Amino acid sequence: MHYWDGLAAVPEEPEPSVVTIGNFDGVHRGHAQVLDQVVTAAREASLTSVAITFDPHPRLVHRPNDLQEAITGYAEKARLIEQTGIDALLVIHYTLEFARQSPEEFVKNVIVDAVNAKAVVVGRDVRFGHRNAGDFDTMVALGEKYGFSVISVADVGEDRRWSSTWIREALRDGDVREAASVLGRNHRVHGEVVHGLARGRELGFPTANLSDEVQGMIPADGVYAGWLHDEPGRRWPVAISVGSNPTFEGVSRVVEAHVIDRPQEQVEDFDLYGQPVTVEFVERLRGMVAFEGIPKLIDQMTHDVEQTREILASVPAETAADVS
Repeated sequence: MHYWDGLAAVPEEPEPSVVTIGNFDGVHRGHAQVLDQVVTAAREASLTSVAITFDPHPRLVHRPNDLQEAITGYAEKARLIEQTGIDALLVIHYTLEFARQSPEEFVKNVIVDAVNAKAVVVGRDVRFGHRNAGDFDTMVALGEKYGFSVISVADVGEDRRWSSTWIREALRDGDVREAASVLGRNHRVHGEVVHGLARGRELGFPTANLSDEVQGMIPADGVYAGWLHDEPGRRWPVAISVGSNPTFEGVSRVVEAHVIDRPQEQVEDFDLYGQPVTVEFVERLRGMVAFEGIPKLIDQMTHDVEQTREILASVPAETAADVS
């Protein structure tokens, strides 16, 4: 997949293309169906398939105090879009100046001149241009003027329309199984392993602590069963703790993963410090609670590990997420 970082990175004479536009936060099942439709239409017409997205998210430019987290980081989003078979991803640097373009200016500058679109795939609820003044009918009219067709995409979902909002709601509730049902895969976050307070090691449950600069939306505080993927491509079963441990005072909110069932010869030399890793959430075990004393905490952690082992043993290998 070609990755065009800004309009200036697009070739001066781009190949004719089939295009779609969106934020694609999470690249969920609905996004995947739209992108698949773009790829199919492009291949049938021997055109280039192009996805256009924005960085930062327009919401953060117009409402800078909105602290809503992105479901996925940009590197992960690009990787997931590439997996759909899209030929090129254009990331437009979104600014207030860019947002002042009229609907026609946006279509002319981006869709027509930049990527040479011959077809545009969008939903009926599409909005674009200054103050979102452009809608689906506007796109159709501009397509007639500039020589591209518009392909309508119907809302997709089962009991409810698949959406990034639905995923965020599920993750805020800690319901990673529901989030996975919309994503089409287990939810993942990415970060670098850093040194923590070593409380887990002191208790007999050493953990890999992620840095504060985690990419991806962190689900609600609690304990989860999941997987840890390291840079060499190995996958480890883990019990994941999210939040500040209320049994101890002065502990900030962290994501930490305790690797279970490592071979005995790897127990002492298992070192992930400084490595980028992916933490994948499979199921929530419980919320975060305070325990009356260390022995009760250790008993609960032992139970968490046993429960994690049982849950992960029931996950068929073919359903495990591919993070390679």
